[in-house]
Amino acid sequence: MNRLAGEFFAALPASSLPSTPSTPSSPYAGLPGRPTLRADSVVPHADSLLPSVPDLARIVAAPPVPGPTTASYYFLERPDPSLLTARGTPGAAPALPGASGQGFPGFPAAPTFPEIPAVPAYDRSPAPPNGRPSLAGQPRFYVTDPEAALRPEAHPIEPDRHPPFDVETIRRDFPILREQVNGHQLIWLDNAATTQKPQAVIDRLSYYYEHENSNIHRAAHELAARSTDAYEGARDTVARFLGASSSEEIIFVRGATEAINLVANTWGRVHLRRGDEIVISHLEHHANIVPWQMLAAETGAVIKVIPVDDTGALLMGEYTRLLSDRTKLVSVTQVSNALGTITPAREIVEQGHRAGARVLIDGAQSVPHTRVDLQELGADFFVFSGHKIFGPTGIGALYGRSEVLRDMPPWQGGGNMIADVTLERSVYQPPPSRFEAGTGNIADAVGLGTALEYVERIGIDAIAAYEHDLLDYATPRLEDVPGLHLVGTAPAKASVMSFVLDGYEPIEVGRALNERGIAVRAGHHCAQPILRRLGLEATVRPSIAFYNTCAEIDVLVGELHRLAADRGNR
Repeated sequence: MNRLAGEFFAALPASSLPSTPSTPSSPYAGLPGRPTLRADSVVPHADSLLPSVPDLARIVAAPPVPGPTTASYYFLERPDPSLLTARGTPGAAPALPGASGQGFPGFPAAPTFPEIPAVPAYDRSPAPPNGRPSLAGQPRFYVTDPEAALRPEAHPIEPDRHPPFDVETIRRDFPILREQVNGHQLIWLDNAATTQKPQAVIDRLSYYYEHENSNIHRAAHELAARSTDAYEGARDTVARFLGASSSEEIIFVRGATEAINLVANTWGRVHLRRGDEIVISHLEHHANIVPWQMLAAETGAVIKVIPVDDTGALLMGEYTRLLSDRTKLVSVTQVSNALGTITPAREIVEQGHRAGARVLIDGAQSVPHTRVDLQELGADFFVFSGHKIFGPTGIGALYGRSEVLRDMPPWQGGGNMIADVTLERSVYQPPPSRFEAGTGNIADAVGLGTALEYVERIGIDAIAAYEHDLLDYATPRLEDVPGLHLVGTAPAKASVMSFVLDGYEPIEVGRALNERGIAVRAGHHCAQPILRRLGLEATVRPSIAFYNTCAEIDVLVGELHRLAADRGNR
């Protein structure tokens, strides 16, 4: 949460740093920061030539960025134009004020660049929203001790510093929400399919390509160090966000689908034999069904399914009866993408472990809406997709417990995942590198880290509470629409309000809403088994996020009333 501006500054020789002391009056005094040059970007790697970094134990203050910003107080700070190298101008960005520009051995100059996304940019205008005091004129602090900042004691638990939840202020951070569709203001209610991106993420991606773009881990030049720092820093952010015990337990993948396939093709092929059992639930997305069917066909394993009741809630007694000494893997969603049902994931994990099975939890629909603590959850594997939590598409993560990952073979072979190769044999890197063959999606991993930091700045508990209230607001109003039937009414739900409307096919409702600028999903949502269990082939699925409002729900409900009234005229 408290990544400071030092995240994007390479460590400078102590003699070149400003000597302004830390003062108790600063809102950031004493808060931990992150080093710019991480240990794993400079210690010997499989094919790295990066030099070591001298021990630089110093915290310095940089002058404040002058002038107001249009960013909301949730927004990650935009670059100060005075710090940017002009486009097309060769050479490094200017050094910190007071710095000599002297660099490390092997580097052409001390790298410095803007502080996006460094510190929370609460509104710096003279009259900040909600009367919150302005941070204008306050110094920011940059940590330049790589080893000290990586130690656990450097990151104490701190009191909640989140600003009050203000949906209108948050909405200003999402430029696409100002889009017009068919002459109407866009109302984005397709969040279970993908979420929109805050300006912070958009800017971070642009900044990466303008100032950091390079392959990682494998060069002695400056941009490789910057890119490595940004990529591995994003891994640290994912680990912290999920409550993993180590960033080495985080593997970057394209998304939850690839993560599940990775587990099936590595752990599954090693550990499953004919007659072994895989337990899934009736709620699953196709991504948590098809890989296990393919693996079962290959190995002779058997798939068992946890049933649901008519509301879409899991029948946990039946789950208990399914488990046996033949159960080797349990793989269940934490939140249903089609119904919004929240499953008792911790109980699922505990029962699976008592049976001697490994347990995978699909968190694609849970991480945007509720706090995830992997130490408390206890799952062996956890997967999620970045684009479902306000990050870029094509990036996600697989968490695996260290002892489980060490026992898994690689899935794909190539560069970056090897320690040594001859023409006769290969020696593989330990996790996570073992599972990240080739050049990964570096920029989008960095963007994912920024998205998670953005969520952290707002506070996932505040998000969950607001969305719960929004769901409570919407549900009875939808139920009042004549002929509308909600699908999935389990007591514990998040985000999703699937329904069917008498006299209309779901796709007709989706198209009619689109004419009024309302984006919803209509179809089977890649979850055909659960819809067929409820006697349906498709539903209309509005799904909410923390930038949606009661006013938007009112517009949706009004259009549905109009469709219901027009039903007799069709």
